[in-house]
Amino acid sequence: MNKETFPLDTDYIELCTLLKLTGPTVSGGMAKHFIAEGLVTVDGEIETRKKCKIKAGQTVIFDEFEITVAKK
Repeated sequence: MNKETFPLDTDYIELCTLLKLTGPTVSGGMAKHFIAEGLVTVDGEIETRKKCKIKAGQTVIFDEFEITVAKK
């Protein structure tokens, strides 16, 4: 599994934007599709809200990617 830490310099980042910026998807549209299909988890729970606010301390898993969000 590819593990990455994303440095967050705001209060939150939308889930679809996080997936696009960190590399598991090549576009926001692709990220939204995978989220809607229930293929993404946030802190171990399936998340289907595309614009879910991800905050520091949360972990997102999609496919072989694990992204931990940390305050910058």
